[in-house]
Amino acid sequence: MTAAPRTLNDARAWVRTGTELLLDAVAGLDEDAFKAPSALPDWTRKHLVAHVAANADALGNLVHWAATGEETPMYASAEERAAGIAKGPTLSADELRSWLTDSAQQLAAGLDGLTDEQWGHQVVTVQGRTVPATELPWMRAREVCVHAVDLGTGVVTFADLPNGFLAALVAEIKAKRGLTELPDGPLPEVAAWLAGRPHSLTDVPELGPWL
Repeated sequence: MTAAPRTLNDARAWVRTGTELLLDAVAGLDEDAFKAPSALPDWTRKHLVAHVAANADALGNLVHWAATGEETPMYASAEERAAGIAKGPTLSADELRSWLTDSAQQLAAGLDGLTDEQWGHQVVTVQGRTVPATELPWMRAREVCVHAVDLGTGVVTFADLPNGFLAALVAEIKAKRGLTELPDGPLPEVAAWLAGRPHSLTDVPELGPWL
């Protein structure tokens, strides 16, 4: 399974698609549905939505870094990152939806404002990787697309994600996991398996969580 090289325009389109899927998935959730478990261990949907909203804010810091040259890390500390997730259960459903929507819009506006030169500026991710700003849309695309599935509402599955995104995700995780071969199966199921999410493949080893 060979993926075409992903482009900046590809990644930005996947961010838009994933954001729309995520916002649609939470649009009809009431308070009880938000408090229900997500597909991720120990996280309710409130935890998950807070994480995705805080991620947009954090990536916005890297956009600011690329635009101004002022060093602004994603998070001031590991404690700040954890606090953003823990904030989720303290907020109402409407407050979480507003945070998710507003943070996504602000990040999109920041990315829209980058010049060709600024897209090439180097920033440092929370994992300590030094990358050009052109990597930021891909980082966000992974968050919104995969976590839209992780909400566990059944509204979004890996099969609903763009094929180009799935192919790029498979290529990245395959390389990071050091795999040389992939099992036969539909692309969405292979992506889910590689990401450590529920899948329908048989006779494959179970992999630990990713992202």
